[in-house]
Amino acid sequence: MPPETVEVRRSSRRRRTVSAYRDGDKTIVLLPAWLSGEDADEWVSRMLDRLAAKESRRRPTDEALLERAKELSTRYLDGKPEPVSVRWVDNQQHRWGSCTPENGTIRISTRLKGLPEWVINYVIIHELVHLLVPSHGAKFWALVEQYPKAERARGFLEGFSAAAHTAPEEC
Repeated sequence: MPPETVEVRRSSRRRRTVSAYRDGDKTIVLLPAWLSGEDADEWVSRMLDRLAAKESRRRPTDEALLERAKELSTRYLDGKPEPVSVRWVDNQQHRWGSCTPENGTIRISTRLKGLPEWVINYVIIHELVHLLVPSHGAKFWALVEQYPKAERARGFLEGFSAAAHTAPEEC
């Protein structure tokens, strides 16, 4: 992985606050103009650490995703679906998630990273139910609806697709 590009912008209008954000492959750190070089270096380091921590919370690991799926299975589906693995994948451009019931694997699109937890939970539950019911029949939807935010999450994903100017997607 290449070293991180950091651009420091100083402003005489900025009095007390320091902030940072990602812009593509670089990080912009905004500082007050009066801040000394040593203090500025400390603030840049602090802001990079904060951004990294925030991003790690928004991008859970595959292990955390599997643990989350097991908890959702227990909470909403009586623990009946037992996934063997749940992982993030980059190759799903037209689905939010998919599963292979024969081997208990679930794949969740990385396009969901950063979306609200309850939306990701819905996609996980949708795929967990597929471990029990492969089709989208009445039995399938009755199980999915055990998740209280199922309808709301479906609406969110439809709106998200519409805002991105893409066709509504399936799990």
